Amino acid sequence: MSISQKSTATLLIAFAFSITSFGQQATEKAKPVFKDGEAQEVAAFSNPENWIRHDLWVETDFDTDGDGQPDRMHVDVTRPKQTETEGLKLPIVYESSPYYAGVAGDVPGVMWDVKRELGGISKERVHPEVKRRGKRPVISNSQIRTWVPRGYIVVHSSSPGTGLSDGAPTIGGKNESLAPKFVIDWLCGRAKGYTERDGDEEVKAFWSTGKVGMTGTSYNGTIPLAAATTGVDGLEAIIPVAPNTSYYHYYRSNGLVRSPGGYLGEDIDVLYDFVHSGEEENRPYNNKTIRDTEMKIGMDRQTGDYNEFWSGRDYLNQMDNMEAALLMSHGFNDWNVMPEHSYRIYKAAKKNGLPTQIYYHQNGHGGPPPISMMNRWFTKYLHGVDNGVEDEENKAYIVREAANRMEPTAYKDYPNPEAEDVILNLSAGGTKVGGLSIDKASKTKETLTDDVSFSGKDLASAESSNHRLLYTTSTLKEDLHISGVPKVSITLSSNKPAANLSVWLVSLPWESGKETKITDNIITRGWADPKNYNSLTNEEDLKPGKFYTVNFELQPDDQIIRKGQQIGLMIFSSDKEFTLHPKAGTELTIQLDKTNLILPVVGGKEAFKNATN
Repeated sequence: MSISQKSTATLLIAFAFSITSFGQQATEKAKPVFKDGEAQEVAAFSNPENWIRHDLWVETDFDTDGDGQPDRMHVDVTRPKQTETEGLKLPIVYESSPYYAGVAGDVPGVMWDVKRELGGISKERVHPEVKRRGKRPVISNSQIRTWVPRGYIVVHSSSPGTGLSDGAPTIGGKNESLAPKFVIDWLCGRAKGYTERDGDEEVKAFWSTGKVGMTGTSYNGTIPLAAATTGVDGLEAIIPVAPNTSYYHYYRSNGLVRSPGGYLGEDIDVLYDFVHSGEEENRPYNNKTIRDTEMKIGMDRQTGDYNEFWSGRDYLNQMDNMEAALLMSHGFNDWNVMPEHSYRIYKAAKKNGLPTQIYYHQNGHGGPPPISMMNRWFTKYLHGVDNGVEDEENKAYIVREAANRMEPTAYKDYPNPEAEDVILNLSAGGTKVGGLSIDKASKTKETLTDDVSFSGKDLASAESSNHRLLYTTSTLKEDLHISGVPKVSITLSSNKPAANLSVWLVSLPWESGKETKITDNIITRGWADPKNYNSLTNEEDLKPGKFYTVNFELQPDDQIIRKGQQIGLMIFSSDKEFTLHPKAGTELTIQLDKTNLILPVVGGKEAFKNATN
């Protein structure tokens, strides 16, 4: 063979090889990529112009708007084009909400009037209408830019009676658990989806692997738990952020009618009006059936007692059905949906043997875990990558007071396993400043007079006041780490048949100013109705002069109180920010030697003694 022939042959071989290589590259399909146990962003999934977006309605088996037809839930889907062009199947990140189509405005009179005597009846409030907004096919854009590029499909749905979904909002009723269950059933091929609200053309989720994870914040974080408590197959993991896990705990506290922080006078029927954005022609039936009958009878703003209505809206009572892995997230200073909501569910899930982790930060309402934590959770349970997240030694991640919220400290669990209860007793002087220590309590009684015109801040920062009793530790010589659920036992008498009882645990001296952090002043809080001292379901009027012992928990906390501060237990009656506002004058007398604070301290009694010298 000549040199020219050899050269020609070489070129032909090279050309053939390049054609083969090009063909292999051309046929290589996009797929999820994982590194260090986390799903990575994939360029082929990351261009929004290549995403397929469409909507549909999933049919349920219930009819809550009374039209004689099964309610259908409005659902949207955002997925990479490869699920259509290359037969790619992917897992789903799903968020559901009652808020997507808009909410009612905060018009005057929409909240219940809190200026009334305990046990009294409030005047009727204003019922606003929601002007529905939203366009097809996009219900929401939440979660999409985070998860679609990482190899997930994102699904949203409007909850019953909101947006373009049929039904009625029930604020924690059974249909709000079943609605996302049916969406998950559709994603797993067990329920029917349709192109139109009242059509018969079916839509199938042929692109779904049948592995679903749910997440969301506040009400959107409640719905994942609601769905999980149905035990639906295919819901592998949930990441609720600041979820409302019990509407009783949201609107009541140990028998007391109490508002969520920032929403004085709100109750469950107010929230119903706030989210009721569904079909206008269905609203009169829904209002009559749900708001004006079921809620009006069951909510009971007169006594605040726990009853069947509230029990049915407490997801702790349904935890035995849950099979999904749980990563819980909350803020210790969330006075809207308080931190007990997450802790009670985390504790139950752990007891039931479910994979669990919990993330707490020191801020207020909302705040998801770092994306890396969420990524590892979904990568394990939705993609099936064995990254060991379920076997991690540390189950709790807590953001310390001065730290970046994205940089939590790892602990073996919450509460800190090294925390032990320390019983602290009271010594006289509470109208100014009494003592709070492990020493023997004073055998005396001290009295406060209720006056809601003074805020909790006013009372805690006052040098003296007849409207609260304040007991403090000595100035801390060392930092003191509190972790867990403080408890109080208060023995009191009232000069009236009913009284509010409020407790703040504070860090003193009270600090104020632009640089004041949310953790600088209030450690935790709690409220109770003394009339429910013996039972949450049956209260009894207080007999003037008779002493009753009221035991209740404050909100969970994990906080390091700085040296140079004092821990103060403040007992007062009406809390301007949270309770009803009766006329001033109710007197509460506290029996000091039968009243105490149980404080969970890391290092126990020895650590407390060292810190207080």
